[in-house]
Amino acid sequence: MKKAKRQRGFWQELPILIGVALLLALLIKTFLVQAFLIPSDSMQDTLQRGDRVLVDKLTPWFGSEPQRGEVVVFHDPGGWLRETPPEPNAVQQFLSFIGLMPSAEEKDLIKRVIAVGGDTVECHGTGPVKVNGKALKEDAYLFPGNTPCKDKAFGPVRIPKGSIWVMGDHRQKSEDSRYHMNLKGNGTVETKQVVGRAFTVAWPVNRWSWLPVPDTFDQPALNKAAAATPAALGLAGAVPLTLWRRRRRAARAAKPTTRTGGGSA
Repeated sequence: MKKAKRQRGFWQELPILIGVALLLALLIKTFLVQAFLIPSDSMQDTLQRGDRVLVDKLTPWFGSEPQRGEVVVFHDPGGWLRETPPEPNAVQQFLSFIGLMPSAEEKDLIKRVIAVGGDTVECHGTGPVKVNGKALKEDAYLFPGNTPCKDKAFGPVRIPKGSIWVMGDHRQKSEDSRYHMNLKGNGTVETKQVVGRAFTVAWPVNRWSWLPVPDTFDQPALNKAAAATPAALGLAGAVPLTLWRRRRRAARAAKPTTRTGGGSA
């Protein structure tokens, strides 16, 4: 008669449990959600220095593009961050590995998407910011006392397909798209550089909140203006063609008809 297998003790199972937990954490960080630390004041009051936000990394895998009004984390497109990050210690490296802290080797930024591919964005004087000619009401998220762009006016800028225009909520402390128009992309960020959308403040507990898209970005006119551009171009091309065809028909009608046949000698 076979003896029943002896069950493993807790301490024997513990390394396996830890290994499985680390594997799951790594998979979650890679494909689902990752935590990021807010290192500056550029997104006040929406985000405070020291906040930890959770970033959705799943939807970009299915082809989802950043939308106007979303707060997104993205890799430095090149030349945006000048400072060299400090060398991380062993604990920071471990927390980064499992997704509880951002990687020290990666230069990441967090801003709000103001315009997407195909949009035209601009801001002059004390504002407002205009997208496709429509003014944004930014009181809901703009830092108190800030103007939309008085410190750095810009535009109009046409956003290339597959790119976004980003700005910080604390405009006077945010070196965003406006300040990098001399670089490749004219201040825009390619969507392939976007890590994902920050959807909630997870830490500290008393700061917990969702990060919704402000109502001003729900204006139907923003999309109508963008959609009207191809139609307008089509109309502009159709008018000369129609006129040319009319002139051609009129010329044919005015041309005398020549008949052929036998005549008398």
